[in-house]
Amino acid sequence: MATDVLSDVLRAVHLTGAVFFDFELSSPWVLEAPPSREIASTVMPGAERVIEYHLIMSGACWGHAVGDPPLRLRAGDLIVFPQGAAHVMSSAPGMRNPSDASMFVRQPLSPKLHALEAGGGGPERARVLCCFLGCDERPFNPLLAALPSVMHLSGGSSDPSGQWLATLMDLAAKESVAARPGSENVLARLSELMFVETIRRHLETLPAAETGWLAGLRDPMIGQALSALHGNPRAPWTVEELARRAGLSRSVFAERFSAMVGETPMQYLALWRMQLAAKRLSEGAPVAEAADAVGYASEAAFSRAFKKLLGQAPAAWRRRLGERKGAGIA
Repeated sequence: MATDVLSDVLRAVHLTGAVFFDFELSSPWVLEAPPSREIASTVMPGAERVIEYHLIMSGACWGHAVGDPPLRLRAGDLIVFPQGAAHVMSSAPGMRNPSDASMFVRQPLSPKLHALEAGGGGPERARVLCCFLGCDERPFNPLLAALPSVMHLSGGSSDPSGQWLATLMDLAAKESVAARPGSENVLARLSELMFVETIRRHLETLPAAETGWLAGLRDPMIGQALSALHGNPRAPWTVEELARRAGLSRSVFAERFSAMVGETPMQYLALWRMQLAAKRLSEGAPVAEAADAVGYASEAAFSRAFKKLLGQAPAAWRRRLGERKGAGIA
């Protein structure tokens, strides 16, 4: 059975969802968020990368990354900023307001969202849920680099995927006002599901000539090779064997893989092995166990490869990760 490479990556990079703010807005209004790296340690302590996105629960508004043209957003739409760009949400295009990082400081935990009201009290109203996702970006997260700066999905589509997104949003809307025990955890899981659905919808709409890791998943030949690598990352893979799996000559396969994925097959394998090993180390596995799990015959060889990529020996990297997470530092 072919390996689901996207699911494999999502598991390995510790995708964690959270929903923090429920805005009731009246015109005119504008909310401007700083780059996510400036608020990461506040909204999701311990996360290496924070992705912010917004669900338009009712009404309509505009949203865009700073420097990009505004996008019209309607009830049922979702807008995602995968690269952590500073961005603006507003009742009309062209509005700006200096971002205030202090608004992202969480209040003491409760079963409720942080419900906030803003705006000028005008007749045009909107309700927006602001969500966050944390994930690892080191040693290797091929998904992050493959995503655009902005992703916009309409929840009003008649196709099955659009209906699925609308269902998730409806569940989020109901859960956000229920204030039942466990609501925060349920909303976090829903936010993860919506992000995954966003990626799947994005993958389905990629142009035929698109390159990048996501395009590689869709390519019937490169996808076969990626599935093989992810299915058994500790195997002694060669370019020749991967080319055979893809049904291509060695030279054609190597060129096609590199052009599409951005790494040679062996570079990709080495990076992915380090990501898997780092995940095991973060879970407390001994260095020797992490090395064996990704196909290294000796702990010394693994340690050299790990240090070359991350600049630290595996044990030192694990200690530093534990210190950062313990201190609540992203």
